[in-house]
Amino acid sequence: MSVDIGMKPRGRHSAVRLQAEPGPARPRPPRRGRRTRFILSAVAYLVTFLVLLPLLWIVLLSFQTSENILEHPFSLSHLNLDNYQRAMDTLNLLVMYKNTLILAVVSVTIGLFISYMAAFALTRMQFRRGRRVQNALRYYFLAGLAVPVYILLFPVYRLSVDLHLFGTYAALILPYIAVSIPFNILLLTGFLRDLPEEIEQAAVIDGAGLWSLAWRVIFPLMRPVMATLAILNVIYVWNEFPFAVTLINKPTLTTVSLGVSQFQGVYSVDYGAMMASATLVLLPQLVLYAVFQRQVISGMTAGAVR
Repeated sequence: MSVDIGMKPRGRHSAVRLQAEPGPARPRPPRRGRRTRFILSAVAYLVTFLVLLPLLWIVLLSFQTSENILEHPFSLSHLNLDNYQRAMDTLNLLVMYKNTLILAVVSVTIGLFISYMAAFALTRMQFRRGRRVQNALRYYFLAGLAVPVYILLFPVYRLSVDLHLFGTYAALILPYIAVSIPFNILLLTGFLRDLPEEIEQAAVIDGAGLWSLAWRVIFPLMRPVMATLAILNVIYVWNEFPFAVTLINKPTLTTVSLGVSQFQGVYSVDYGAMMASATLVLLPQLVLYAVFQRQVISGMTAGAVR
């Protein structure tokens, strides 16, 4: 490319012409890098397909009769809405959604409050006996992740009967809180460790007390991970079955997970209605995750990179 500079020629000298040198050519990405990206993309699409396949299959089976499900589960013929009509006639969906929502809101709110205060004490406060006590308490909480829920059923059942909580909301709220605390502390401590100490030092210099430091200074920075934990805990309460089937004996307290099991009898199972009710239970979860998927991903990766 040449650039003409508008100057009058003097004598034998002609107009000055500057020749711009071409820039260096952009290097092509190596073939190995493109091949790696292609393999990773193919694996990602394959994993996505494997995750979506059971959900799509449940939706497909919800439009078929029980006989057709057993004989031709992948058939696209004889599709109808009878299963959804039978599920809505059998289940009181409004009561089920109300009960599950009450359990989720109360248990998740209290569980996150306790978990945050415990994680704040384990990471941002200094114990008189040093780090050993803090580490021991942290490992004690994290040990709860290794305890299967089914081991807790009988002790929790006995406690709920002795405390006269059996068949009430409290019989489920208390176990839900206890089960959620270990995972909450695991995620919260990882995030709190990466916060710089200068934030707290500046707040203390400005006269902030311990309560103000925890809730007015540090807590606003915890919104991504708190949103992630809230969504994951709500999904857990929404799908929880062992505690619900053990501690609830009133139809008025039935949750959505218990509603799906009502189509399974002693000698027969209504597979079509069961799949239809399972689809109705899955839809709110899918909508919730689709709306808040960015918060979930950002919260899970928060604190992973220092």
